[in-house]
Formats: sequence, structure tokens, C-alpha cells
Amino acid sequence: MSRIGNLPIKVPENVEITIEKTGESKNPVSITVKGKFGTLKKAIPQCLELVQAESNDTLLVLQKQQTPTTKAKHGLNRTLINNMIIGVSEQFHKKLILNGIGYKANLQKKSIVLNLGYSHPVDIEIPDIISIKIEKNTTVIISSCDKEKLGLFAAKIRSWRVPEPYKGKGVLYENEIVKLKAGKSGKK
Repeated sequence: MSRIGNLPIKVPENVEITIEKTGESKNPVSITVKGKFGTLKKAIPQCLELVQAESNDTLLVLQKQQTPTTKAKHGLNRTLINNMIIGVSEQFHKKLILNGIGYKANLQKKSIVLNLGYSHPVDIEIPDIISIKIEKNTTVIISSCDKEKLGLFAAKIRSWRVPEPYKGKGVLYENEIVKLKAGKSGKK
């Protein structure tokens, strides 16, 4: 029995939830969550059922039958719906720090340009659902209502220069700790 799946989802006042039927056999129901920061939509598997309270302040995800696959999907889908509600009402943020000599970031129209020690600048196009703010040329704050796309975009930026273990240079997440290795020892 999923403990997370049984928890009710609290819905803030500024969030609208629409549960509608689709014509598909695999995912017959979809949920649309609309809030201050955007709109997200997700298909719900047929083994789950969504029940909204009459006061529209809570939402329950229920299992139609008790099978191992249903139990696995129960907690996952409840968490995904909860993340959608949090995202459209508050937004998710990730902070990346460029650590290295000459490392810096700039915004140019719909792309972010990174100087990461290569002979050329790295130009990455920013998706529509993501917004970026740069502080002091070395701190990149990424915001989005979609937690999955936010994490993928942050990982894409980080993949251009993963922190190395000898000097700690690279693109780091905000509270990431890089365990440094001892370098070569001199002759004695």
C-alpha cells in the first residue's frame, strides 16, 4: 500500500484543476492544472481515479484495483500531480554556479551563451517554459513550472563542464560539494 499515494493533494486558491476524459483506452483521463505561472497537462493511467472535493481545495488519487503495477503507479502519479500544482502556483528554481577562471554566462534573445574554457562559446537555446536570470555573470538561476523540464535543462547546461575532482572547476548546482582528490605528490 502506497503511503504517499494515499495522501490528499492540497490545491491552492489560485489554481484551477480540470479533469477531462480522453478517447484513449490506455489513458482515459487527463488532468489540466492552470495557475499563475502556466498550464500543465498530464494523462492519468486507467488503473487510477481522480476525485476532487466539493470545495475544490483537495484532490485524491485512488486505485481502482489492488495490483502490484497499480500500487507502483499510485504514488508516482500522486507526486507528479502534486509537483504540477506546486509548479503552476509557486514555480521551481535551480541555481547553477560557474566555478572557474573566465567562466561566465550571458543571455542573448532566446538563448544562453556560456564561456566555459573552450575555444568557442557554448550557445544553448532556452525552451519557452523556462526562464533564466543571471547574477554576477557566474550564477545562473533557472525557473519553470515544469519540474522535469527544469531538471533536464539544468543537467544539459551542467553537462558542458562537469566539475572536475582536482580543482573543483566546472558547473555546479547551488549546494553541491565536490570532494577534491589530492594531486600528484612531489619527489622526496
